[in-house]
Amino acid sequence: MPNELVFMLVGFSLAFALTFLAAFIWAVRSGQYEDPTTPALRVLVDDKD
Repeated sequence: MPNELVFMLVGFSLAFALTFLAAFIWAVRSGQYEDPTTPALRVLVDDKD
């Protein structure tokens, strides 16, 4: 019984890790990390249109 539980937990943790790895790869390929400084500085600019 304990061995089966360990194998089940290892399988779940691998699936969990692979899901987050796929999400990270998707974010990098879709350009989420292209310009990390401009959004932080955009709040300081006063846009008067």
